[in-house]
Order: sequence, then structure tokens, then C-alpha cells
Amino acid sequence: MKAQKTILLVINPIAGGTDKKPIIEAFKNHVNDNGNTPVVYETTGDDDNEAINKLIELHQIDRVLISGGDGTIREVAEILKTKDLKIGLLPSGSANGLASNFNIPEKLQDQLNIALGNNYINLDIIEIDKITCLHIADLGVNAKLIENYEKSEIRGKLGYFLQAIPTLLNSDYPFDVEIYANGKHYKEQGVLVAIANANKFGTGANINPKGKMDDGIFEVLIFKNLSVKGIIETFYDDAALNPDFVTVISCKEAEITCKKPIAFQIDGEFIGEKTSVKAIMTPHHLCIAIP
Repeated sequence: MKAQKTILLVINPIAGGTDKKPIIEAFKNHVNDNGNTPVVYETTGDDDNEAINKLIELHQIDRVLISGGDGTIREVAEILKTKDLKIGLLPSGSANGLASNFNIPEKLQDQLNIALGNNYINLDIIEIDKITCLHIADLGVNAKLIENYEKSEIRGKLGYFLQAIPTLLNSDYPFDVEIYANGKHYKEQGVLVAIANANKFGTGANINPKGKMDDGIFEVLIFKNLSVKGIIETFYDDAALNPDFVTVISCKEAEITCKKPIAFQIDGEFIGEKTSVKAIMTPHHLCIAIP
């Protein structure tokens, strides 16, 4: 007889501006139908780490499913990175960049089958100024867009779209940036400097086509201008980015400095304006269920 397992769903009720009741009900039904026990925790933004840790210990959780955007996944990953627990994703944020890199489908039932399945990736974890990064962090125009989006009242991809044009019109980029990596010193000008563990933004833009999320290294990418041709090329899966448009540095550790404070985000969450950041590939991994 198959042993009963206890599955925890951590869900952000406000992610993406959508009703999460259908996700919770589908999760409970799916877990119950397979003879297991569902536990649900809705994040509040107040002592979530402590509450999730207590639930894991109290119920002897076997697997954790996460429903929200990249920020929610990152926050839960901060708790789970030292625990031997498998993770499943039920993306419900505004962009869902990490899930799009794993080609997780949009249909909820398919997501549940994958999240509770047995195919996994050991996802690398980057630490940037002691903050966990799973997907993509960046300085520049994209981080400024996220800052403006967070200040607006319209959620979802429409909210990003409505902020895109004023963000570009009001930007004073490019900016001067220096990067120290692999024993070398780079001096560049750019509109966006990305620290990429993954390939794509949630929009589908493939900014890091040669990157792998389980190879023990990350890429620093300096996008030099807002080239329309270069931006369009990032939406092709076989994108080969022009070196006149972007400089790519593969490394395990990098320090990035700017002459003036620049907008900075990690995994879709605006962190603040920075003149320097340090990124280090950590020895930790997350075991995430994928198609």
C-alpha cells in the first residue's frame, strides 16, 4: 500500500491580481484524489517564513507547491534552500518568468500533474548582496519598469505594458558600469545589466540563450542600447545575440559597480537603487519538478 504523503501549498493571494480560490480547490481535490493530505498556507507578508517553517515541521511535509509570481517563489526558496524537499510550481503571478523557462503549461490540471510528478531539475541559486536569486536580477531600464509597475494600481501584463512607454521616455540611460569577474575588469555603458541564472524574462524575451539553470555558473549581460532589432531577436528561441548589442560574461562570482545609483530588481521585485552589487553562485540547489 502506498504511503500517504502531506503536500503543502504556499500561495500568494494577491499575486497577479487574480482569484486564487480555484487554485486552492483544484489543489485540494488533486491531492485528496491521490490519497494524500493537502495543507494550504496563504502568505500575508507578516512572518511568513516562521509560519511556513512551523507547518513543515508540524505536518512533516513531503513536498511544497508554490503558487504566485517569481517573488513568491524566491521568498519560499529562501526557506527551503537548506531543506531536502521537492518543489512544484503553480504559476499565478504577473509575469511568471521562472515557470516560463521551464515551459510549464497554462492549464492548471497540467501544472498539478507536473508539480506532483517525478521529473526534476536541481536549480542553481545565486546570492546577490545576501538575497536569494533564482531567475534574473538586473540594473537599469527593466528594474525601473518594475519599480513603476509596483507603484501603479493595474496588475498583470497589462500593468507592465502601460508602464513600459513612460519608463522608456523618462529614462536617462545608458549608464556607466564596471564589472569584475573571472579576474578581469570590464568597463562598459549600458541600458540594462542582467545577472541571469535563467534564459527568459516572463515576457518571453530570451536575453540569455546559452544559459543553463543547473550548470553551476551564471551570466552577466550588458545590454548596450535599446536596439529595436536586438530586442526583437530576443523573442526567437534560437536567438544569437549580436556582440554590438550585448556583452556576455559567464562566471561564478561578479561585482558590478556604477557611478550613480541605478534601479535594481531581483526576480521581479524592486529592491532599490544601487551603486554596487555582488553576485555569488552558492552551493545550494532547489529540486523543482518540471515537465
